[in-house]
Amino acid sequence: MTTKSAKLRNPLKLAKEESGQSLLEYILLTSLVGIFCLIGVKTFGGHLKTRIEQMNKQITKHVKIG
Repeated sequence: MTTKSAKLRNPLKLAKEESGQSLLEYILLTSLVGIFCLIGVKTFGGHLKTRIEQMNKQITKHVKIG
């Protein structure tokens, strides 16, 4: 086990451990953001598609082309 006094004697080892931890935190945070984006697109994408189709039907019903 690494004790506090051993970490103070070897600051390079401590720096390496912290950079690995920040990389892991960055990867986890990025993954969570990606997952939430996918969930949001899946959830709201269906509602948006339905709404656009309804608007398209109304436009084609009221606007005559040609």
